[in-house]
Amino acid sequence: QVQVVESGGGLVEPGGSLRLSCAASGSISRLNGMGWYRQRPGKQRELVAYIISGGSTNYADSVKGRFSISGDNAKKTMYLQMNILKPEDTAVYYCNVVANGLNYWGKGTLVTVSS
Repeated sequence: QVQVVESGGGLVEPGGSLRLSCAASGSISRLNGMGWYRQRPGKQRELVAYIISGGSTNYADSVKGRFSISGDNAKKTMYLQMNILKPEDTAVYYCNVVANGLNYWGKGTLVTVSS
């Protein structure tokens, strides 16, 4: 079994910053990639950013230049630095881990961008 836990969400004013963290634990023999998805109110879950084990990254157009994803394979952790936050970034952010060829999800962390 693989466990995925997110942390770092909260309330922030527009233009502010937050850093999300994700930690994977359990029986992981191969960590293929880790990423962040979000679900905004009334919307479907969407990809925010992803990093594969080789270090390549991918970002949604809406967050390019504002968000930065990084990871530590050895520690099985991942971070999402979110800058210049906008009200439309308000969402539940989910960590996705592909380990041993299978998908695992965290329970999500709420990010609210509001004045």
